Amino acid sequence: MFAPETERDAREAYESVGPAAQTVVREVTRAMEFDRDEYGRRVTGEVVETARDALFASLLRVFVGDREAFDAWRADHPDYEVVETGSEHVDGVVWHPAPFTDTAVAATFHDEREAAIATLRRQAFGRLYRERFEAASGDAGDAADDAGDAADDRSMDGTDAGDES
Repeated sequence: MFAPETERDAREAYESVGPAAQTVVREVTRAMEFDRDEYGRRVTGEVVETARDALFASLLRVFVGDREAFDAWRADHPDYEVVETGSEHVDGVVWHPAPFTDTAVAATFHDEREAAIATLRRQAFGRLYRERFEAASGDAGDAADDAGDAADDRSMDGTDAGDES
């Protein structure tokens, strides 16, 4: 699980999933029986970047609790800006803090805990990490092109405060 304390930690974690993203894309295209030509046409840098984004997001540490646990966390972190989606009248809350941004994202849920966790991780990536990663690379298109070039070069051959997921 990733719980980056600094932007550098986040960047290193993001970069660390690049090879796994390339492998996932390659294996999925193999299962879909892409031949070399179809692979070359359809597997772009953007495809590999999307896989890397999804892998990174899926590995973000989140906290799951009831409203009371979340409110206690907020009281302990008064300097954080919190972006919360959902209804304040729902008891379940999942949240992800990014210390280097002084921001946390949170989402409420009633029954669908796992769906809330997955959704929150994607929201955290989009709201807290994506722009920083794009800015650090200078040009998101260049990073995607590099990832696609690397893929082309490869052969086809709880409910309490602090409860982490």
